[in-house]
Amino acid sequence: MLVNNLFREIEGQGVVAVKIVSSNVKDLDLLRLIAAEFDIPFERASKASLLRELEARFTACREEGKRVLLVVDEAQNLPRSALEELRMLSNFDHNGVPLVQSFLLGQREFRGILRAPGLEQLRQRVIAAYHLKPLSAVEIKAYIEYRMRKVGWTDNPIIEEPVFQRIYEFTGGVPRRINTLFDRTLLNCYLDDSHVIGPTMLDAVCLEILAEQGEAGDEVDERPEGWEPVRVANVEAADEAAKKGEMAEMETRLVSMQHVIEDLTSKLVAAQHPPMTLSYPEPPAAMQGSRFPWWTTTFLVALIVAAAVALSVGYWLMTRH
Repeated sequence: MLVNNLFREIEGQGVVAVKIVSSNVKDLDLLRLIAAEFDIPFERASKASLLRELEARFTACREEGKRVLLVVDEAQNLPRSALEELRMLSNFDHNGVPLVQSFLLGQREFRGILRAPGLEQLRQRVIAAYHLKPLSAVEIKAYIEYRMRKVGWTDNPIIEEPVFQRIYEFTGGVPRRINTLFDRTLLNCYLDDSHVIGPTMLDAVCLEILAEQGEAGDEVDERPEGWEPVRVANVEAADEAAKKGEMAEMETRLVSMQHVIEDLTSKLVAAQHPPMTLSYPEPPAAMQGSRFPWWTTTFLVALIVAAAVALSVGYWLMTRH
């Protein structure tokens, strides 16, 4: 964002500015990227020929009264060989005046790369350096309101005051994280047809982002330091209550099944050994032998016992979870 704003400001001021986004390219590939930005043929060109062509183009720009600005974004991805090539480009001069000025942009780790042994000559050519610090909670409010008003925002949706502190706690004040979080929040606000952005809505978006950063099915336990969602306690209490309800329902079912098993067992025993208190006439020949044989009764009793054991094991496993 800052680079694009810089390019708009220097437009028409006698500056030829090009921007390279580094993607871990080596020295020769970096020179080819720069040559492409200046419309120099680079296919099958050697490093020596590319350097000659670039020097000639920079010299031509200087003779026209123009300065050359080379902006390299994501510089932390550049290997040491590519950084050395940028240093060599800074050696080009015309009548004692440098032909090209390089502007390197990188993440926090780029500071450590510049301090590495063997890059002393590159550090000696750095004439200015600045580290953009995270925004404070007050600056976040001014930053968001400024960008919202630039696109026509007129307090609809309303942004509640605690939201800005919550954004600071979750993002740490890093502008790129702020942009991502608030873009998602605005989208959520639109989908819900809401006209108010409050802490509850923001926390819901934060939890979605944290869940997306983890693997599917994993519980998210790495949260930004100092940030804790407002509704986490309520959600955990609701989950615990739901689990207790499921356990109580399963317990009721097990007790009911035990009663059924006991009833069936008593009936089977009674069928095997009927009471002899009353005397009945001899049943017809067709009805004789209808009593359950001993092996059938044994099989049914074993089946019922196995079902009871399976239910007990299932209940024990549920209590474990």
